[in-house]
Amino acid sequence: MTEPDTFVFADDGAIPNSRLPLLVYRQAVPADAAAIERIFTANRWPAAWRAPVHPFHHFHSDAHEVLGAAAGESRVQFGGPHGEVLTVRAGDVVVVPAGVGHCRQSQSDGLVIVGAYPDNS
Repeated sequence: MTEPDTFVFADDGAIPNSRLPLLVYRQAVPADAAAIERIFTANRWPAAWRAPVHPFHHFHSDAHEVLGAAAGESRVQFGGPHGEVLTVRAGDVVVVPAGVGHCRQSQSDGLVIVGAYPDNS
């Protein structure tokens, strides 16, 4: 597997972000939702949902999140309103540390994102 793209975002007063980096693995998984769910679950990140990223800035205060793009592409802003807009395409995986803001800016037709959270057991 190739090295991930990494991004670190500072607290902006509204979005706490994290000292841990956001990790973007390009073309890391098959462009198939069921396969991504199996991969995530086998690595103790049980798949929790299939949907686009919410279209408003939000973060998870106490849970890391992983996003696997199964189909289509989406432009997602990470790090809050002053953060970085990245294009996430089918096959990409994004590991979002707890506290890091994310917001969908746009999406292609047929977008499918698989979301998961760590098992922690």
